[in-house]
Amino acid sequence: MDPLYQQTHKQVHEIQSHMERLETSDKESLHLVENEIQARIDQIFSSLERLEILSSKEPPNKRQNAKLRVDQLKYDVQHLQTALRNFQHRRYTREQQERQREELLARTFTTNGTQKKILDIANMLGLSNTVMRLIEKRAFQDKYFMIGGMLLTCVIMFLVVQYLT
Repeated sequence: MDPLYQQTHKQVHEIQSHMERLETSDKESLHLVENEIQARIDQIFSSLERLEILSSKEPPNKRQNAKLRVDQLKYDVQHLQTALRNFQHRRYTREQQERQREELLARTFTTNGTQKKILDIANMLGLSNTVMRLIEKRAFQDKYFMIGGMLLTCVIMFLVVQYLT
């Protein structure tokens, strides 16, 4: 039992060092490192099953200690398994966010086609292009009037609060 325990314990420490390497590896080798870690974890779980069987065959005075050591190893391996899953989840989330960001950057934003619909309706009503351009120009100017009005309102509210309180 002791050689198998020592070997399994050594494998757990190797996986811990691989987990550190996982954080610094590039995108191409990332999947290879993850698969290698998962394969080693699976191998350790099979060793742990054999260790549990062997620990139950230990003499009664050593059995409790042997089971405790196997349970500690099992806990460490489960912790490593969870850490790997968390890393994979973070990586998946990060990749998904990058894809969504790229999609948003590639998308050309419009005003939901509203302006095009208005122009189509205006053409159906028989308005000329000159009248439609004047309407667009007026809408553009109105935007500045609205912003100026909002700023003027804010200044007036500030002055009222400043002098009346």
